[in-house]
Amino acid sequence: MSATPETQTEKLTFRRYKEGDTQVKRWQEKIFQASYSYKCPTYVQSTPPCQGSCPSGEDIRGYLNIVRGIEKPPVGADGKPTMSWQEYAWRRLTEANPLPAVMGRVCPAPCETGCNRNEVEDHVGINSVEHYLGDWAIKNNLKFKAPERQTGKKVAIIGGGPAGLSAAYHLTMKGHSCTIFDEHEFLGGMMRYGIPGYRTPRDTLDAEIQRILDLGVEVHLKTRIGTQVSMEQLRESFDAIFLGLGAQAGRALPLPGDPADHSAPNVVTATAFLKAFNDGRLKTVGHRVVVVGGGDTSMDVATVARRLGHIEKVNPTDFEGAIAGHMAQDVADISLRQGAEVTLTSVYMTASQPEIDHAQAEGITIMGGWMPIGVVKGPDGRATALRVMQCEAKMISGRLDIKKIEGTEKELPADLIVSAIGQAVDFTGIEEFNSGKGMVAADKNYQVSGKPGVFAGGDVIRPHLLTTAVGHGAIAAEGIDQFLAGQELVRRPKIDVHSFDLMRKYVEKGIQLGEVGGPTHGTDKSKAVVHNYENRSERYVIPHDQLFLGHFQFTERNKRHITHLNKDSALGNFDERLDALTEAQVIAEAKRCMSCGQCFECDNCVVYCPQTAVYKVKKTETMTGRYVATDYDKCIGCHICADVCPTGYIQMGLGE
Repeated sequence: MSATPETQTEKLTFRRYKEGDTQVKRWQEKIFQASYSYKCPTYVQSTPPCQGSCPSGEDIRGYLNIVRGIEKPPVGADGKPTMSWQEYAWRRLTEANPLPAVMGRVCPAPCETGCNRNEVEDHVGINSVEHYLGDWAIKNNLKFKAPERQTGKKVAIIGGGPAGLSAAYHLTMKGHSCTIFDEHEFLGGMMRYGIPGYRTPRDTLDAEIQRILDLGVEVHLKTRIGTQVSMEQLRESFDAIFLGLGAQAGRALPLPGDPADHSAPNVVTATAFLKAFNDGRLKTVGHRVVVVGGGDTSMDVATVARRLGHIEKVNPTDFEGAIAGHMAQDVADISLRQGAEVTLTSVYMTASQPEIDHAQAEGITIMGGWMPIGVVKGPDGRATALRVMQCEAKMISGRLDIKKIEGTEKELPADLIVSAIGQAVDFTGIEEFNSGKGMVAADKNYQVSGKPGVFAGGDVIRPHLLTTAVGHGAIAAEGIDQFLAGQELVRRPKIDVHSFDLMRKYVEKGIQLGEVGGPTHGTDKSKAVVHNYENRSERYVIPHDQLFLGHFQFTERNKRHITHLNKDSALGNFDERLDALTEAQVIAEAKRCMSCGQCFECDNCVVYCPQTAVYKVKKTETMTGRYVATDYDKCIGCHICADVCPTGYIQMGLGE
């Protein structure tokens, strides 16, 4: 049994019995039932909560087990591995997400929030492993393997952002021909035009996009569907259409009265601001910048504004011109830059805590609990200040309840006001897809309501994370594939992720099975079944209380180095802040994974079985997920094996 070494200085957070517990659970009545067993072990694969929390549906447990060395790369005829573990892990990861180097940097990692290891000491650094694998693949020039079979079907993809690129990748891998239409000069969508380059280095983004295009994806840039190319033309030329145009139109300030009363050349949206910066047109922002919004986008705006600073002597319309598309480069280049005073006001803060901490460290003032109520304008029509009022905001049943605090009004002087309160879809020329709520309505397969053969994904359905858009693209690709094959779109599984496939391991291992049928209770010999194995991954996420957490020692997380900037060093600093882990650190971090819901070969069940009923599978037949088996002639149903299984893979199911 695992024991904490004497040198351990940190306390484990897991305890089977808590302070104040007085009742001991007795199992005798369940274990001993006269002369027969109550239950015998069955091997149940479940979805770990990291995968259940991943919007792109990555097989996280799978690639972590490869990194840690439990699952080995397949071997060739010469008995040697056909690829390195890094490549094997990357290929497992990219079965779901073709952009790991980008997502390993910018995804807020809901997988880590859901990680069961949080119940021991700290989550597994899943995002950092993804970051390393993505960078390794670029450095070693890994390519996707194009499918051998082509269907002859053609799919038009509107929008080259994360959803469109994901859909193009998955559809191409299924043998369909894809053409991306994008109105911008470059592909990437919000990854390029909505996120600063110090968070998504452009060479990294370009490399991952090019890898998708190398599969044979055709691209038409600076082409807007609905104006330059009509939907009728697309329907005539393509067998299916995917809408991934994103929501890159910003939302104006939510102010009462006529919107014209609050409009000014220096009052802009976050999407327009970030696009101007990422295009290279925005070089300065003015002395005082006020950002309205509480999400991660507002943090991006605030930190970019802080880095840009302001120009001491300049025509005040120059930075407005940058956002409109015309920047006076010569003025920006010769004028003196100083740090801008940036204030961020928010009714309700939803940004991640690390982003908030970074912003405050860089000298950005954050005013939580303040709502905009008006724009103060000068004689020239330009905004001079944002009028705000203090408020109290609570989330009640999924809706934000806001109460104003009268008498707290004040003005925040501003040379530039940026609205970062959300995004909207530009339906110009494609109004037929507007649901009436400014978005596209789609079903569970992401087929647009009332539009057979037209699917959608990403921010046009619901503005959310970049990795959510990647997941939408993958699910829509499955729906499009079924549609093109003339199949009825099936009901999607309860848990929609890529998961470990035991049958694929049998093929890799070269082990022959008969025709595999349903579970045959009580058998451990038949070749017509996989020995007492059940896959519940499509419907069950295994919680922490189904694991034996006492098996795991305190192991500190390997954290990536983050460059923290202060008020002075942030100015003009657009270098990447997040460093990748080393190979040794990545392996160590993967070993912290508890492999929830799948065997990780700890031997506990074999060691502690009093009847020697649980045994290791013969080396010629052993594989990931099939490391141990049970001799039911010896099993008495004591369920010790299930109790000491750290991963919850063994459950007492037979005999019910």
